[in-house]
Amino acid sequence: MSWIGDFWKSSLGKKAVMAVSGIILFGFVLGHMLGNLKLYLGAEALNHYAEWLRQMGSPLFPHEAALWIFRLLLLAAVGAHMWSAWKVTRESWAARPSQYVKTERVQLDYAARTMRWGGVIIGLFVLFHLLHLTTGTVHGDFVPGDVYHNVVAGFSVWWVSAVYILANLFLGLHLYHGVWSMFQSLGLSHPTYNSWRRNFAVAFAVVVTVGNVSFPVAVLTGLVS
Repeated sequence: MSWIGDFWKSSLGKKAVMAVSGIILFGFVLGHMLGNLKLYLGAEALNHYAEWLRQMGSPLFPHEAALWIFRLLLLAAVGAHMWSAWKVTRESWAARPSQYVKTERVQLDYAARTMRWGGVIIGLFVLFHLLHLTTGTVHGDFVPGDVYHNVVAGFSVWWVSAVYILANLFLGLHLYHGVWSMFQSLGLSHPTYNSWRRNFAVAFAVVVTVGNVSFPVAVLTGLVS
């Protein structure tokens, strides 16, 4: 078992934890966006989808039990992702206690340079999102069970839509660099298919970002009301 402990403590092990937890989170954000596309099918379709999520696993599981199990797994993935990111960052700082006189950024793009504090912004946004559309704590016109109404009423407030749009742009950058780095952390890096890695990362980030940004835009422009 010592090799497991050694791997867990190593930089490679922490990056692997970050990659695997990232896969879970990438799958969630894609599925979440695809499910929310039912907004364009009307109130009945979106609310029926939301009720299906609450009834998921029935009759084996009680009402919302499977959904809460899924939420707890996601929370564990978020915790593992944040822990590994923090540990890798600390090790990076420890290896280079002082800043270079001249910083070369040949290999770093904007997404990579904003990865750490962008993750903090995304974390704060997720908290706001839960308080806004899940619990209704910071929603001015929240109706329990009526997801369509809550989305339309929430995004009708311009600054709320602005927060969602800005946060999802940061999420897009995070997804792009995260997906690209994930393959490398898992040892799937080779010049013959690095271009495929980059194209996949770009496509994934663009699809999720455009889909998520379209929701507040659709409400603000009156396409959805």
